[in-house]
Amino acid sequence: MTSKPPERLRLDRLATPIGESLIVTDEAGYLRAFDWADRETGMARLLRLHYGSIVPEPGGAPGNLKRLLRRYFEGDLGCLSAVEWRTAGTPFQRAVWRGLTAIAPGETLSYGALAAKLGRPQSVRAVGLANGANPISVVVPCHRVIGADGSLTGYGGGIARKRWLLNHEGAAFRDAPARRARAA
Repeated sequence: MTSKPPERLRLDRLATPIGESLIVTDEAGYLRAFDWADRETGMARLLRLHYGSIVPEPGGAPGNLKRLLRRYFEGDLGCLSAVEWRTAGTPFQRAVWRGLTAIAPGETLSYGALAAKLGRPQSVRAVGLANGANPISVVVPCHRVIGADGSLTGYGGGIARKRWLLNHEGAAFRDAPARRARAA
């Protein structure tokens, strides 16, 4: 989802079971970024990359957006599909981010499977990079991408948060990579 660049951004905060979140919205109320307070510097860097010199001003996120986020953390896993969001980024990144939203709560995909679903099976690394540059954590569910062996892989918000989110959604995953047999 994309649109004209915003003229102003607002920054709000929301307490969640896994830490304080940061909610960045534009003047029309669209979600532009969602991240964690302990990652504020990284989020600011992504916002500069996508929106230039626009710095979010303190301000409240739309009430409906905050209600939907609270409902998700309270267990209404499907409610995030009602969140209206917009991003900058390259056309490829936006395609990956739209692809992430097709992964239902409780399901996971490997990077390779996501690349194949996008019609780009040779672009596994590029899909991984786009996944890592996702500015709208949780709502654009990059946490649902796991290793090909079903194990947890990196997550910008930290593996503990990824584990919590996947457990919250009832997803199956391996907590550690499968051990490879050593050559004798």
